Amino acid sequence: MKVTLKDVARQAGVGTATVERVLNSRGGVRPETVEKVFLAARRLEYRLSLPVAHRGLIRIEVILVRPETSFYSRLNRAFERIAASLDDSIVVHRTFVRENEPAQFARYIANPTARRSALIVVAPGHADVVTSVRKAAGLGIPVVQIMTRPAPELPYVGIDNYAAGRTAAHYMSGMLAQRPGSFVALCHSGAYENHKERIRGFSSYLADKASNEGSNEHRFIEVMFDLDDEHNAIELLQAALRREPGIIGVYSAGGDNKGVARVLEANKAGRPFWVGHELTGETQDYLSRGIMSIVLDQAPEVQARRSIDLALNRLGLIEVEVSAEPVRFLTITSENL
Repeated sequence: MKVTLKDVARQAGVGTATVERVLNSRGGVRPETVEKVFLAARRLEYRLSLPVAHRGLIRIEVILVRPETSFYSRLNRAFERIAASLDDSIVVHRTFVRENEPAQFARYIANPTARRSALIVVAPGHADVVTSVRKAAGLGIPVVQIMTRPAPELPYVGIDNYAAGRTAAHYMSGMLAQRPGSFVALCHSGAYENHKERIRGFSSYLADKASNEGSNEHRFIEVMFDLDDEHNAIELLQAALRREPGIIGVYSAGGDNKGVARVLEANKAGRPFWVGHELTGETQDYLSRGIMSIVLDQAPEVQARRSIDLALNRLGLIEVEVSAEPVRFLTITSENL
């Protein structure tokens, strides 16, 4: 059955004259209405190409943090590659916002510099930021949380961070089974739900193991917040090792790795077993030199692709069902670099 202008108008909730103006680039139609007409036409396969005047009409905004870090640089490049593969009607705009200024972060989400069709966001768990994310979703645009999930009711693309923490504890306690001692953890701060979930998972595994085996040979004694700063990480870890000579395991749940590497590299005698996150050039080097024991990599390229697909699916531009399962994280050692 042939699709007509009336069908498109009905799907978009506008008049046929408006549809005709949009599809023939006659102007005089609000951008929001143009988007409705375009999406309706695409869903009905009325017209597969878009008038030149409306190229880049669908604007997916991706809000990221910390562009100077290896991980977010890797994630940003993944979005850049995906954007280049999309058709001319879709633009992926990447914005970096300062995570340590939550009020400004929240204002940016609530007041974008340009109209957005969908939002993908790495959101710290600050109350103002979470409120602004929920308000954006309340406006009817698709909102996808990536890497961390401060608003549990909204779509999320990322790993199971609780499971990642338990996995870190599983490997650490298993490899140190015949060596009693203490474990410590470092992370950026308490601002991100993903870091908190990793710490919860790490702690719960050790508590469960102690309860099931009736022993407590491995004690989880401290969580330190380094704010992703090398000097902070050095000072915190050195102080912990001085206070507690029995530390045999270090878990970097998120934050700086350079400082941890410098401390452990200098501590050759009785060097703690170190589990961290994200495969970068630095962590590959630490693994190859035996400073780091295991890296849990959360595959940011997969997260970027799935979050874009989810946004396009919610916009009605693709029909392929997007998996709601957590992204699988990878376990990397010196043997499978």
